Amino acid sequence: MTLETMRLAASGATDAGGHAVGETAGEGKAEAGVPVTVAAPRPAMSTPGSPARGAVIVLADARGITPYVLSVCEQLRDEGWFALTPHLYHRDGVAEVPLADGAAKMRTLTADGIAADLDACLEYLATAGFPPGRTAAIGFCMGGTAAFLTAARRGLGAAVSFYGGAVTEPYWSGAPPLLDVAGGLRTPWLGLYGENDTWVTLEEIGRLRAEAAGASVPTELISYPGAQHAFHTPERPSTHDPQAARDAWDRMLRWLATHVEPA
Repeated sequence: MTLETMRLAASGATDAGGHAVGETAGEGKAEAGVPVTVAAPRPAMSTPGSPARGAVIVLADARGITPYVLSVCEQLRDEGWFALTPHLYHRDGVAEVPLADGAAKMRTLTADGIAADLDACLEYLATAGFPPGRTAAIGFCMGGTAAFLTAARRGLGAAVSFYGGAVTEPYWSGAPPLLDVAGGLRTPWLGLYGENDTWVTLEEIGRLRAEAAGASVPTELISYPGAQHAFHTPERPSTHDPQAARDAWDRMLRWLATHVEPA
């Protein structure tokens, strides 16, 4: 059960110049389309009647496609989910950036580009037997923000955000603050936050919880006293909180099992 990387066709979205938003071009850039890494239960390509419980799109933190995000995909696969993670920095021809560069690099993304990459994943999953109701989006750090915005834009089975920021100030061109769209969430959403997060204040956590509670779909925001940003990431010992990480992971699995439609 190895990981497989493939390239999806760009979605139908176009930019102001009429080019597909998912395209990359130019010297040093990757070819057109969206690279994704897949961790799939056997059989590798799901068909009706396959053992996969559903599909999960895993959205990486600001470092991109690291061993950590790939391990998340593998863990989900081992739980019976068809997991894939899009390479959101593919327009620059890179998959991963150093931790020190992540905060600046993530702000070079755009809302349109992220949406196009997510839509390409959803289109691919639909052809593989996973319609939106059988699909979830989860994310960490900037990926948690992207998962939230996807939950406001699309109706999926479930969405989960681990410490997604941009609650009051957007990260990306064309993206609203999370508070502006929280009441209009279209996908059942679970938020998992640390109360000592320097990227998301305790006040923002409270406001996001209250706004999301007004949505027409189930929502829940759990905050962990003493936990910091990236509390789920074991390779970052200065912020890793094993107890909060275990509880958050278990809550995420229950959320997926509850809200993602069965085959």
